[in-house]
Amino acid sequence: MANEHLVGIDENGLGALLGPMVVTAVSAEVDDRGKRFLSRRLPQRLRQDLDDSKRLVSHSDTALGEAWARTFAGEANTPDELFRRLCLEDQATLEGPCPKHASAQCWSPTTASFGADDELLARVQRHVRDLERRGVRLLGAHCSILCTKVLNQQRQGGGNRFVSDLHAMERLLLHIRPSLPRDLTATCGKVGGITDYSKFFGPLSGWLHAVVEVSRARSTYRFPSLGEVSFVRDADATAPLVMLASLVGKYVRELLMGKIAAYYAAGERGPSGYHDPVTRRFILDTSSLRRRRKIPKGCFEREGLKPPVDA
Repeated sequence: MANEHLVGIDENGLGALLGPMVVTAVSAEVDDRGKRFLSRRLPQRLRQDLDDSKRLVSHSDTALGEAWARTFAGEANTPDELFRRLCLEDQATLEGPCPKHASAQCWSPTTASFGADDELLARVQRHVRDLERRGVRLLGAHCSILCTKVLNQQRQGGGNRFVSDLHAMERLLLHIRPSLPRDLTATCGKVGGITDYSKFFGPLSGWLHAVVEVSRARSTYRFPSLGEVSFVRDADATAPLVMLASLVGKYVRELLMGKIAAYYAAGERGPSGYHDPVTRRFILDTSSLRRRRKIPKGCFEREGLKPPVDA
């Protein structure tokens, strides 16, 4: 039987107050052994470095996410080079929505260095080799970045962050598929409270597809010439490729939050951007500087969040 091509996709930063949403896809080629391996609970030695990202990395420590990201990006010499290799969008696309005087807030070169030490990198590389021996060959990782202004614009146009997340997932799938010799099988984290995704597809809205299953726990669709796409509840805690996507995405989001913090002289480890006292204090403390630098509020702070409701 021919090998299968699996993709895991997840988001980081969906419910944040500040900073981008990062949607990440990880792809792998698996044989029958590899497919069985990924369907079972991972061995303890691997789970210490491949599990729910909320358990393994934090705002103050993303070294593990960085180590996994570097396994996909080859010999990246700096965090900025690593980011460019992972990011689906080029620099011109990222900076396109920005007022010219405000682009430095999000896209200035980082002064941060890599945080993963040689021991951690070597350990992750051993995991990669062990996965391959078990029939799982990791192929690549790609991140799509939706900055605060883009998210706010999409909301003003009638969308919301949940739909923006879904559409980024679709773009990643369409980007990956041409590189594969056959259709893919994708597992995505559930997007908000959506059950029937057909109503909210964007890039895939014009594609013929069959509904395989629709439920609160899992919604699955088959697209000719693309493959099967499932949206699975708690996938970031159960599906290894989704876990891996979340680990990489967490590192990328923290890297980008570090750029924002450094722009306001808050250091490379500034606020998380989520609903916490440090982030709220950061918003207050930067208000006068943002006024002087004429940073639009829509480029800095996200507008309200309202999930789509199934009819």
